[in-house]
Parts: sequence; C-alpha cells; structure tokens
Amino acid sequence: MNNKLKWTYRFTDTFLYPIAYYVVRYRRTVVRKNLVSSFPELSQDEIVHLEKQFYHHFSDIVAEVLFASHASKNELAECIEFIGLDDVEKKAALHGGVIYMLGHLGNWELTADVQHRYLSPNLQHYNVYRKLNNYRFNQFMQQIRERMSGEGSSIEKQSLLRKMIQLKHLNQPHTIGLISDQKPRPEVTRFWCDFLHQDTGWLDGGDVLARKFGYPVFYVHMSQLKRGHYVAHPQLITDDPTNTPDNYITEQFVQRLESNIRENPSLWLWSHNRWKWGRSGKVQEAGTLNS
Repeated sequence: MNNKLKWTYRFTDTFLYPIAYYVVRYRRTVVRKNLVSSFPELSQDEIVHLEKQFYHHFSDIVAEVLFASHASKNELAECIEFIGLDDVEKKAALHGGVIYMLGHLGNWELTADVQHRYLSPNLQHYNVYRKLNNYRFNQFMQQIRERMSGEGSSIEKQSLLRKMIQLKHLNQPHTIGLISDQKPRPEVTRFWCDFLHQDTGWLDGGDVLARKFGYPVFYVHMSQLKRGHYVAHPQLITDDPTNTPDNYITEQFVQRLESNIRENPSLWLWSHNRWKWGRSGKVQEAGTLNS
C-alpha cells in the first residue's frame, strides 16, 4: 500500500470514523433501519457489527476521494484494478458505445480512472452525475472526476441524451458510466421489484438509453481485495438490448447488484435513504435507534 494512503487511513481510523459514528452519529437511524430491513436473519449484535464495518468503509471512501484529488496516475492504479476491459473495448468499437451500470458499492468514484486503462486512445469515457445542492462541493467532486477521466468527461444527467446524440453523429467510440441505484421519486418510477427484502423502485435510464442507441450494457461488479485495493469487473448484461424483454436490463442490474452487495455488505452506501418513498409516494418512517 502506498505510504500516503497508509497515513490517510490512520486519519480515518483515529478521527474520521469515531467522529462520524460516535460523535456526529451521521445518519445512523437511516443506516440501522436499512440494515435491519435488508438482513432480517441477522441478530442485533450482527447488525451493529455490520453497521460499524460500514462506517469504517464510509470513512475510507471520504479519505480515498481526498487522496484521489492529488494522487498520481500510478498511485491511483494501485487503488483500483480493472478486469475484462478487452471485451468492453471490442463492444465499443463494434457498436459505437457501451453503457456501464454501477451501484454505490466499493469506491465508485475511483472507477472514473478507467479512461487511463483503455488500450485504444480513441475510446473516451464519460461519467454521468447528478448535480449536488452544495455548489462548492459539486465543483470539487467534478474536478476530481475530470482529473481521473480528463477534462469534459463529466456529464450532468440532464445533458446526457444530447451528448450521446452528438457522439453518435461524430462517430466517436465511448463508454458511459451510470450510477443506477439512486432513489427515484415514486411518480416517475416505472419499474418496481423486490430488492433486499423490500419493494424497491428503480431508475430505468440505462435500459432506455441502451435500447435507443443499441449499446451493449455491462454491470460493474465491485470487490475489495484488501484495504486500499478495489477490483472493478465489467460483466456483460446484453450486447443486443433492442431484442431483450421489457425491463430486462434493469432487472438484471438489480439482481447482480443484490448478489454483489451480499458478498460484502459493508461496501454498499447504507447511509442513503434508499427506501424513503413507497409506491404510494408517502414518506416512510426511519424508525428509532436503539444503541
């Protein structure tokens, strides 16, 4: 592990984790509710243990993002490894583009560094983001992402369709990274299914765009070999989206994400109030914290 990163983790262990978990108690009610609902088979002690593991990992994510803001390309290469990019490059060359579907798993921000791992210099990667309410923090995150993927590589969600049409007309091979496990508002949610024992609504943007442009879709499986070393493995969902059943791509994403989460639950973003709304649109109570 890089010495700079070792010092970064010492900071998280000594200050960031205890402050977030014990002092500020950052979204602990939401985290506890999500864990209890998702893993009803676990005892309270097991839930608390998993909860603490998550907060350790969450603190690491914050530290790793700060590290990425000044790390060299070689240092970033030590943090995240990509498997199976040859297949992605072949599909992108053949179809003109590829869509990655990711969850808030591992350290999703580091996947922006995929741009520097492609063998083809003509293949451009773009990250799709939802604008944050805090202007300064939004700008800070955009600077980090573009530092990893290159200037102009971050596309605001509302501008994505226009950008993809432009790239298609320019015959510019590209890959698009979509974080697809956010919480959609119930009035615009078109796909619901069981996920982690809960009725869950899903964004279907990856599904819609894949069908519109005929782009292959990959689920990015995330794992952690050790602290400070993630592995991102794009796994093909389909290379013929126009001939798949309705909601097939979204459903496949959900199934693969749940399986991925169960491999190491602490790596998912449990502090996100993912089940805030039910199908009725009513806000669901977060419950109470018993510790």
